[in-house]
Amino acid sequence: MGQGLSCRVQDEHGLFTAVQFGDLEIVKTVLERDPSLIQQKTVYDRHSALHIAAANGQIEILSMLLENRSVNPDSLNRHKQTPLMLAAMHGKIACVEKLIQAGANILMFDSLNGRTCLHYAAYYGHSDCLQTILSSARTSHVASSWGFSRFVNIRGGKGETPLHLAARQRRPECVHILLDSGALVCASTGGHGLPGSTPLHLAARGGSMDCIRELLAWGADRLHRDATGRIPYAVALKHKNGACAALLNPSSAEPLVWPSPLKFISELNQDAKALLEQALMEVNKEREKAILKNTGYSMPSPSHSDTTAMDDNISEASDSQLCCICFDQLCAIEVQDCGHQMCAQCTLALCCHNKPNPTTLSLPAPICPFCRSNIARLTVVKVKVNTADQELDLYSSPKQRKSRKSMNLSEGSSSFRSLSAVPSFGKIVGRGSGRVSVDIEIDKP
Repeated sequence: MGQGLSCRVQDEHGLFTAVQFGDLEIVKTVLERDPSLIQQKTVYDRHSALHIAAANGQIEILSMLLENRSVNPDSLNRHKQTPLMLAAMHGKIACVEKLIQAGANILMFDSLNGRTCLHYAAYYGHSDCLQTILSSARTSHVASSWGFSRFVNIRGGKGETPLHLAARQRRPECVHILLDSGALVCASTGGHGLPGSTPLHLAARGGSMDCIRELLAWGADRLHRDATGRIPYAVALKHKNGACAALLNPSSAEPLVWPSPLKFISELNQDAKALLEQALMEVNKEREKAILKNTGYSMPSPSHSDTTAMDDNISEASDSQLCCICFDQLCAIEVQDCGHQMCAQCTLALCCHNKPNPTTLSLPAPICPFCRSNIARLTVVKVKVNTADQELDLYSSPKQRKSRKSMNLSEGSSSFRSLSAVPSFGKIVGRGSGRVSVDIEIDKP
């Protein structure tokens, strides 16, 4: 698949060897002596000097070769693979960027598996290359001719999309990028794996809990059957992936689903989106712990230092920033334009739900619980640190947050954290503006 680029063929002039090991001076000397060698290819694999430079990450030589107008950035080897495919395959991000800048075609298919550079980046788990190729597709002629969504779901020779390959090869970061870019979570393959397999079937076969978690959070169907009638649960059992099977068991609770309800939020701040995604994964991990509790499997526990940092930060935070819905977490999300604030978990409770019914034509837009207006935009809350009057970004990790001293309220006041057991959501909705002020009158015993 283009992996063996050690120039095992006879290389009398030394050009290919010099390109492979990045000897720019020798390359220049050889080409000055005989400029026609720039079109030379290896005997068997038909690799050009550009292929070898791209696969080995020799960016200086690659740039020098591309300056020659006679060099085709889409030169083909024996399997009709382009230098861009080999750069994406080997994770050479600088070469990927340079080739795309030079006009390399991201829509080329090889003859080995009928795959593109996007397939190769997803298969080998090079998320930076994957992101670069997708960014190029948004701004190039591909978006206007093919359409970006069609490109994200481009199929290989056996009907496999990049998402299928990323899920099968245990590449959760690539799975997330593709889903976030519009990859179809329930697309079926043709002949790749078993016919009719979805990304969830292939993730169950590969045994990646992270991939399964991502796919379920984006609405993957646990009851979808492949051509043999097997659901992902059966695939996980067959390949002895017991923990994955426990999550995929149709009798276990459905996870929260991220994308569908938040389609109503037209302007979702990227930081807020990342924060909500993180919170959703944490909620689903709690669900997973309950599922795995009696199966002999366990979730990896967070490090003690991270847990301590989070607890210390919450306990030392000013009570004025606690979410007045749950009275347990810091306000992290702000609704615009009304300005009401909630923690990420309560925002999820408003905007996310269990897997939606596919027969439902429309879903109600999420509504702010304080003023009953439609939620159209969410941003990350930034508050002031009392001691130095500096901004505290609630999107940052607990280790990055600055510790803060509790405010001295009047004698006898109690912490809002003790009110975490809220009787009902409806009783809280009518209270105030969503921001808890330190001037609130508190009853004394």
